[in-house]
Amino acid sequence: MRIKLLLIVSLLVLPFSAKSQDYDPWMRLNQHFFSVNDYFDQLLVRPIALTYTNVTPRFFQVGVGNVFDNLQDVNVAINDFLQFKIEDGLSDSGRIIVNSTIGIGGILDVATSMGLYRNEEDFGQTLGVWGFDAGPYVFLPVFGASNLRDSVGMIVDALFNPIRYIENIESRYALYLADELDFRSSLLAYDELIIGDRYLFVREAYIQNREYVVNDGEVINEFGDF
Repeated sequence: MRIKLLLIVSLLVLPFSAKSQDYDPWMRLNQHFFSVNDYFDQLLVRPIALTYTNVTPRFFQVGVGNVFDNLQDVNVAINDFLQFKIEDGLSDSGRIIVNSTIGIGGILDVATSMGLYRNEEDFGQTLGVWGFDAGPYVFLPVFGASNLRDSVGMIVDALFNPIRYIENIESRYALYLADELDFRSSLLAYDELIIGDRYLFVREAYIQNREYVVNDGEVINEFGDF
């Protein structure tokens, strides 16, 4: 799924840490924005996503998701190269070419079956690889969980998004909305995993996931060897 997908399952095996609370100096403001976002999500966005999931055939949902993944692969490939991951960059570039042609505009994910597996990269990760600190945790209206570094990354990622360059405004925003609907639908299965304080759960999941992806899956053992 898309890069913005939180690895919520990771939180089920990683305990809350006091360190992550230090990343949230604007907690009261963040909680306010979270409450507003959560209210509209439960009132409007989630019901629409549920209806979409229940009404449309599974093959249609997969095809839509593949199309937006294919568009996102442009951003992924660029960030591969910015992180000097040349092999990954060539692989993700190959995915774009294969899926955009043989895969009929990305509807079919032919590239994966050919061994061109998708990587997960964005400009926030690139900044992290370059040595920039994540900075304080922030919860952005509409966009959700983030931090100062990733907020800057979002701006650059938006410039890399092919949808941005569609001249017809109606088509452009229709695709933006469809992309968000596809993304929210992909999160429905995780909704029931959220336990306890929803704000803290999402915050911890985001912080831990971003640390995980910036380090390419290498988890630092804070307890050392016994």
